[in-house]
Amino acid sequence: ENISDFSLNITDCTQVVVPEEVFFTVAAAGILENLLILIAVVRNKNLHLPMYFFICSLAISDMLGSLYKTLENIFIILCKMGYLTRHGDFEKKLDDAMDSMFILSLLGSIFSLLAIAADRYITIFYALRYHNIMTLRRALVILAIIWAFCAGSSIAIALFSYEAATVIPFTILFPLMMFFILCLYVHMFLLARSHAKKIASLPSSTVHHRTNMKGAITLTIFLGVFLCCWAPFVLHILLARFCPHNPYCACYMSIFHVNGTLIMCNAIINPMIFAFRSPELRNTFKKMLYCSR
Repeated sequence: ENISDFSLNITDCTQVVVPEEVFFTVAAAGILENLLILIAVVRNKNLHLPMYFFICSLAISDMLGSLYKTLENIFIILCKMGYLTRHGDFEKKLDDAMDSMFILSLLGSIFSLLAIAADRYITIFYALRYHNIMTLRRALVILAIIWAFCAGSSIAIALFSYEAATVIPFTILFPLMMFFILCLYVHMFLLARSHAKKIASLPSSTVHHRTNMKGAITLTIFLGVFLCCWAPFVLHILLARFCPHNPYCACYMSIFHVNGTLIMCNAIINPMIFAFRSPELRNTFKKMLYCSR
């Protein structure tokens, strides 16, 4: 908020404000949709598989992102109404807690996408050994390690967010992990293309191969949506830290509310991709709907 107020004095760009009604509607929709994904996986025993557990991890990250932006907006409204101050001790602790939630959401999303990509890679190229490599217990251990690391990192980064030594590794982690996942997908598709020619004469293997490639395409869509929704906000963090006085940086930071809304749109789009691409989830949603009726 302080940076946004200052930026108005050094740039002619008008600050874009998202209406509160739109903001809270998008946030509520994202939370409810991802909650529906979690309920569907819990209720359907056929979905008790490592891949769907990793998807649940991504859904939790999306819920945290929507919840963070909702709480932040409420905090700003209360400050404007005079119920809270921007520089009090309680407000500072509350702000650190919300920053920690944001970082937890971002790191959780990145590592969940990485886990999903690795799981899909094993499914495609080690199909016969998949159930031995990626057991349910091993998947739960991986998720426990991911969330323990993300929770510790989010607390540490939130407490020392004003230090450049903390901001730089955090912002570098985002493009680094995205580049690693992208390389994994490129490698996956190149190998799949060469394998497709070898197994063309085997009908059953071809069907299995097409099913796995459909999953890989779905996860590629997840990655593209994630980059489009989160990259603008991460760029905002970088500009706010390293060039807040530059008119061009200030002009970009004038769309802060739009970038925040994009994060919540990611939480809405992901469940739609799940429902559209997964027949098992679609059937589970139908059963849940019929039971509620």
